[in-house]
Amino acid sequence: MNTPAPKSIGIVGARGHVGTELIKLICGHPGFDLAYVSSRERAGQRVADFEPAYGGDLRYSAPALEDLPALGADAVVLALPNGKAAACVAAFDFATAAADPVIVDLSADFRFDPAWYYGLPELTRGAYAGQRRISNPGCYATAMQLALAPMRDVLAGPAQCFGVSGYSGAGTTPSDKNDPEQLRDNLMPYALTNHVHEREVSAHLNHPVEFLPHVAPHFRGLTITANMHLSRAFDREAVMARYREHYADEPLVRIVDAAPWVSRIAGAQHVELGGFTLSVDGRRLVTVATEDNLLKGAATQALQNLNLAFGFDEFAGIPIGPRAEAA
Repeated sequence: MNTPAPKSIGIVGARGHVGTELIKLICGHPGFDLAYVSSRERAGQRVADFEPAYGGDLRYSAPALEDLPALGADAVVLALPNGKAAACVAAFDFATAAADPVIVDLSADFRFDPAWYYGLPELTRGAYAGQRRISNPGCYATAMQLALAPMRDVLAGPAQCFGVSGYSGAGTTPSDKNDPEQLRDNLMPYALTNHVHEREVSAHLNHPVEFLPHVAPHFRGLTITANMHLSRAFDREAVMARYREHYADEPLVRIVDAAPWVSRIAGAQHVELGGFTLSVDGRRLVTVATEDNLLKGAATQALQNLNLAFGFDEFAGIPIGPRAEAA
């Protein structure tokens, strides 16, 4: 029996935090190989010198955008800052028909484009029909949507989401939001209205969401406290039953009883939802979500989308831990 050749994956922007995590995941995938990893800062250096999980001789490179299609990868992941992906996509759009890889964009550039599949599989996999352009949701947007979706049909008025993320979410380009000295003993609010993830969640849930993001001194992991006003009264068991049913077959969403701690989600592939608390009249619910912003918030979700695109099991290559703690 012939074993099919691995699918080759190119990563553009591989030096960033998410690109680093994606390299590790692809190295552990049974059906994917790295075709190239681009980074201007590391061009010429061996990938294995930075990522011990990679056992090959591949080196970082810095190809021009117009040269990317000729590199022949089956899929290309764009791990670039917002506003930088369109030029890369254009390079493939103007290339020959033979150079038509699956493109997974991790930025916000195509999350509002109906021609792109919006890849939050737990909520949207039914809409995947072989699209070769996939927009990966934002890290905050993933946690917010998973926290709100089971109650979407009974939400009354906008949902409020208070978010706190580690500073890895601000990327590697130096700024106040990823400066450990600025963040020491601090909680930094920013973009308190019209944040891109606020617009993203409101659009894809088709319900208004008000998002209040903050950066904290820890490196990775985020927490969302979601405040929901409900159109009718619930008790706690009815709420938890909704969440359990909604995510019963989802290995990357875990329902826990107490409010999850962000310190316990770092390095984990899944989202935790818990702390379900109702007002006395049962018409206001607060739910807490935690997630590693670099993994399920980005790289792990990208691997789910790549698996869907190539017909692998959706969770192939994702090291899913035990679920003993789930409620």
